[in-house]
Formats: sequence, structure tokens, C-alpha cells
Amino acid sequence: MQNGNVAEPGYPGAEYEEPRWHAALASLVALALYITLPPKLTFGPYWLLPLLIFGTMVPLLILKPKRHNESPLHRAVSIAHIAALNLFNVVSVVLLVIELANHAHSSVSGRTLLLSAGQIWLTNVIVYALWFWEIDGDGPDVRAHAAGSAIDGRTDFLFPQSALPADVRERLNWRPRFFDYVFLAFTNATAFSPTDAFPLTQTAKVLMMGEALTSLVTIAVVAGRAVNILS
Repeated sequence: MQNGNVAEPGYPGAEYEEPRWHAALASLVALALYITLPPKLTFGPYWLLPLLIFGTMVPLLILKPKRHNESPLHRAVSIAHIAALNLFNVVSVVLLVIELANHAHSSVSGRTLLLSAGQIWLTNVIVYALWFWEIDGDGPDVRAHAAGSAIDGRTDFLFPQSALPADVRERLNWRPRFFDYVFLAFTNATAFSPTDAFPLTQTAKVLMMGEALTSLVTIAVVAGRAVNILS
């Protein structure tokens, strides 16, 4: 049965408690891409970002392996986790641009700079996939347990499936999953614009602008300059 906008056991939304492991795996990939960058393109001690990531991720995986009945503290730690990845990646972009500007006096080869640009671009996609997953519709917990009619009022992104009638969505038991946000982040980073999902709120638009700008700098400026160095 349905109780307001919250799904009771037996209601389709009750089966949709999203796990945290796929986002944790994505964070580990982003961390691996970061720590394998040349030292000149990383910020602070080598151990700083791994400490921040594991210090936030491990307790959440133990205490809240599923995004259900989260406290404000749990949500705040989840957001801080993504913000740390985002901050360090933005710093890497800045350091990469500086390294390219001083390439004549740099010890980093053009081939390494090109590879680093690719790592930073991929990290950018992962980070914003995590952002989109975290903020859309007030978070995975609210999205998972909202009735179909409540999704339209809270959602930050309009997916094609969201345009279906509410009764059809409920029969399909469709909710955007983590991979949907990975696809959204990937297409925004390559096309510099929304493709299948459209931002509806200012928060979503600001995040998409941030991702597109970072991607533009990495691809059009950094990667382009690295190709010139190789030639």
C-alpha cells in the first residue's frame, strides 16, 4: 500500500533501495586515476586524498550500505566525499594547464601530459556522475521511496522515462539508477550539453556547467596543446 509519498513494503518503490557499492567502486576508480598522475599534477601529500576518501567511504559502507533512512550526517558525509574528489581534480586541471604553459622547463613529457589529460577527463566524468546521483530528487533515498507522482515535483533532471504517465512508470517500477547518471555525465562531458536528460533546476544547471567547463579546458586546451607538443 502507499502511504503518502513513501513506499511501504510490497509497494514497487520498496524494492528499490539503492546500494552504495557502485558509487564506492566509481570513487575507487577516480582515486586510482588521481594517484597515478605525475606528482607535479597532484595536490598535497600523496596520502591526503586516499585518507579523505577512505575515511568517508568505509564508515558509510559499514553503517549505511544501502541509501535508506539516512540521517543528515550520513548525507553530509556523502556530499563531502564527492566534494573532496571534485576539488582535487579541479586542482589537477589547474596544475596541468600551468605545466603546459611552462612546458619548455618541465620534466613531464608531452606523452605523459596527454595521458594525464585523459585521466583527468575521465575523473571529471566520474565525479559529476556522483554529483548528479547524489543531488537529483533530494538524493537516492528519497528517489527510491517516492511515489511516481512525487518524482516530478522533486526531480532535478528530466529523463525520457520521466515523461511517461505516472501509472506507466509505476508499472515499470522505473527510477534513475547510478548508471543513468554515469551516462548523463559522459554525454555532457563530450557534447558540452544535455542529450537525453535535461536539467530542471538551477543546481543541476550549475553542476552541468561546471562539468562542461572542466571538460572543455581538458579537451580543447590541455589535450590539444599536448598533441602539439607530441608533433
